[in-house]
Amino acid sequence: MKKVFITGALGQLGQALVELMKNKPEYQLYLTDSSPSEDGIVRRLDITQEVAVESEIASFFPDIIINCAAMTAVDLCESEQEKAYNINALGPKYIAKIADRIGAKLIHISTDYVYDGQAQTPYTEEQPVNPVSVYGRTKNEGDVFVRKYCAKSFILHTAWVYGEGKNFVKTMLRLADEGKKIRVVADQIGTPTSALELARLIIFLMETDSYGKYHATCEGSTTWYDFAHKIFELAGKRVELEPITTSEHPTPAKRPMYSVLDNKMLRQTHGYYMKDWEDAFKEYMDRMQIN
Repeated sequence: MKKVFITGALGQLGQALVELMKNKPEYQLYLTDSSPSEDGIVRRLDITQEVAVESEIASFFPDIIINCAAMTAVDLCESEQEKAYNINALGPKYIAKIADRIGAKLIHISTDYVYDGQAQTPYTEEQPVNPVSVYGRTKNEGDVFVRKYCAKSFILHTAWVYGEGKNFVKTMLRLADEGKKIRVVADQIGTPTSALELARLIIFLMETDSYGKYHATCEGSTTWYDFAHKIFELAGKRVELEPITTSEHPTPAKRPMYSVLDNKMLRQTHGYYMKDWEDAFKEYMDRMQIN
């Protein structure tokens, strides 16, 4: 039996991981989040507190640590830079140090926002990072700490994640129910990625020793506008949807205009392919209707 310690267990990816592993006898789970669950199954852990991180992880002595915890409110990171740095950079540093000390594998989740979005073809793992927001910078600093302090680490760069919880899909469906015209940015290109599909990849990778940096998104690409169109199509909702430019929707944080990731290392190292984004999204919508 492998002992698996998960941070951010109440987030979209955390919930997907728990769903896939909770009933499997080969895994013993230790779940943490910044706030505990009402049933007590998920324990409270503030990853910005080094002593707490060390004691909590050392008490369980896991074989594998999956760090899903992050401050992902991109615009809020601009106004709360110290908090963003503490969660996105120092938290991973503390986790990496104790993981290395006890010999645990560490899977750390990062983001497409470490790139500047100036590319015109998908980013591979070898290309240099150049984040243009506080969120991207602090996440990149977390990546650097993980590489520096934990020998047995995987860093997974993903993008546009949706699952159980607050996300773009749920926002679009809520706005549709309100019956208003919906304006969505049509000039930012990326890849919607299913939390469940990402969780499947993590479970695959954590059984290997192929440490390093991986891009981990569903295959293909789209715009936020076309993604919204697909959401309404599969949900059977008729809405007035208007494409707009990024300049028409100014935000505190600058977004990369093009952040499509090429999962080159997954293909070359493992022959592993994630689902096409449209297939993965259809699976998600089908599951939503069943539940």
